[in-house]
Amino acid sequence: MKIPFAIKEIEIPEGVQIEIDNNVVKVEGPKGKLERELSHPRVTIEKKDSKIVVRCELPKKAEKALVGTFAAHIRNMIKGVTEGFVYKMKVVYAHFPIKVSVRDREVIIDNFLGEQYPRKAKIFGDVKVNVSKDDITIEGIDREKVGQTAANIERAVRVKNRDIRVFQDGIYITSKGA
Repeated sequence: MKIPFAIKEIEIPEGVQIEIDNNVVKVEGPKGKLERELSHPRVTIEKKDSKIVVRCELPKKAEKALVGTFAAHIRNMIKGVTEGFVYKMKVVYAHFPIKVSVRDREVIIDNFLGEQYPRKAKIFGDVKVNVSKDDITIEGIDREKVGQTAANIERAVRVKNRDIRVFQDGIYITSKGA
């Protein structure tokens, strides 16, 4: 037997404005503004009073999952414009001292395993990257761009052609949060 509805409700906190226009959700808050297209022919997103309602009638398994996914994206957008997202990373080295700097929209990693040329990682969107000695802080309002920037930095310093049990040098995520 099919369930008649899949419904998720999201409370809109004080100080946050949300607009829904042709499947484009716009969220504006104290830290900034985010916009994202969330569309599916059978899933509807509507604003009622101080709530956002994501629903689907007679959902199939994939549509029921999509209702939860859309609700999670909207919650992340609200959290981003109110609190923001912060990832903390740690520079670890045993063999050669790694020098990390930010230039334009790239993170430059010098002297990784004694290599002659620097490794580079792209910074996405309006994400801010701060480097102080062996700590890197990545901040922004879009969770996906902050996470992708951290992943780019981790991937840039992946050890290749060496025993990773011996060469544990790199830059690692130590904490994620708001």
